[in-house]
Amino acid sequence: MTDRLADYRRKRDAARTPEPVPEQAPPPSASHRFVIQQHHARSLHWDVRLERDGVLVSFAVPRGLPRDQGRNNLAKHTEDHPLEYLDFAGEIPAGEYGGGRMTIFDSGTYETGKWRDDEIGVTFHGGRTTGRYVFFQTGGNDWMVRRMDPPEPGWEPMPDLVAPMLAMPAKSLPPDREDADWGYELAWGGRRVVAYVSGGRVRLLDADGEDVTSWYPEVRPLGPALAPVEAVLDGEIVTLPDPTLLERRRAPKDSAAAKRAAERTPVYFLAYDLLWLEGHSTVEALRYAERRELLDGLAIDGEHWQTPPYFPGGGQFALEAAVAQGLRGVVAKRLDSPYLPGRRSRLWLTVPA
Repeated sequence: MTDRLADYRRKRDAARTPEPVPEQAPPPSASHRFVIQQHHARSLHWDVRLERDGVLVSFAVPRGLPRDQGRNNLAKHTEDHPLEYLDFAGEIPAGEYGGGRMTIFDSGTYETGKWRDDEIGVTFHGGRTTGRYVFFQTGGNDWMVRRMDPPEPGWEPMPDLVAPMLAMPAKSLPPDREDADWGYELAWGGRRVVAYVSGGRVRLLDADGEDVTSWYPEVRPLGPALAPVEAVLDGEIVTLPDPTLLERRRAPKDSAAAKRAAERTPVYFLAYDLLWLEGHSTVEALRYAERRELLDGLAIDGEHWQTPPYFPGGGQFALEAAVAQGLRGVVAKRLDSPYLPGRRSRLWLTVPA
């Protein structure tokens, strides 16, 4: 009988990887279990594994399973894996095949609709993954996967473009009697961008709708960092000094330290509003304070991205903080404000320092 795990064993050294490497050919099995693993290898992807005849038939899906019927996602057919992989999570050492961190995204059982050499139809019954999907071959190990069931009730696809909401200029802060009705953000003076995070990837569009993703490679890892969360984030690209920049500025102008400082200015993406999350638009359904609460819950905090604080009430304190940091002022936003794409509104005010 053909050993279906021979290719799997050939690619792995049991002494160097924590992965299960059984020595014997697998016995037949009649169960229909599945596991989906989030794999931070050379590039982030999701491994979908289906129990079949004693092994796990496996696909690497770079953007994960599609959540609606409107798109097909690439699925690369990989070698069969042992059943022990149903419970595997861990760090595969760098330099080894598939090196990187692997976590279990979901698991459960599935029903088979069809199983042919070029097409597999299944219905997943998992904690996070449910519904009918079909995997179909397009050539060699290249397959695609499509969702066959409608999405969950109320689900909306991620928008292709959301024009940023704009603030009206104001000469001063809202009156003290209204202070508690406003939230205050520091005016960072960066480049306004909207980030579209899906399938572990991020796309950055500026206020004119131009794709500027390639301009800011430092921000690309935001996609894998948030995965599997999918969201549309309003914010801006800013340059802020790193802790060593001050010392470099004090160095002689012709020194190596000064040259390095001039060549590299750290770039950050500051996210300060949430426009779409996991299949649900937030621009009209939620007020600014509610959107900020959801945004803070995403814990966007990395080497080149973060959610800066805002101040519910306390406009004068926020303005003084802006002055202390050498910023141009604050942006005051009504806490009950909806998001009005592409519109300039007095619900948002820019107040100079």
